[in-house]
Amino acid sequence: VIGVVIGKTDVRSFPDRKNIGSERYTFSFTIRDSPTYFINVQSWGREEYIRSLSESFRVGDCVTIENPLIQSKEAEREEKFNPVTPSCYKLLLSENHSVVKTSSCYQADTRLLSLLHLPVKDPQDYYSLGDIVANGQSLNGRILNVLAAVMSVSQ
Repeated sequence: VIGVVIGKTDVRSFPDRKNIGSERYTFSFTIRDSPTYFINVQSWGREEYIRSLSESFRVGDCVTIENPLIQSKEAEREEKFNPVTPSCYKLLLSENHSVVKTSSCYQADTRLLSLLHLPVKDPQDYYSLGDIVANGQSLNGRILNVLAAVMSVSQ
């Protein structure tokens, strides 16, 4: 699978239920290869493997994923922590079998670069900040998708 990374989580650790006293590490990212299709990718493993893999690319990089495990996603549980995708599957990376290679998007396919800036939600499913200010009372308690731009970042 070749795609552009459109989102990425930080590395997290969890107690390993099989090996009491040790931890398992994970992180996930989302790749896109067309305007319509994108998929979540998750990796679990030893700290060294997960940190090294996570540091090998960033959002905006093009990646080639070889030998991922394709698995049905548990929509209700998965989509609490990952972007909602149009696929009913996710990709799992295995330290022993999977490979992630990064390359310049220009080397892979210049069309992938344009995918980085496409929204992942229906354009009719957003509220602007102006809408929220004007209709705040009627929106109280609802979960909303917000479309906004960052104007500046400072300390």
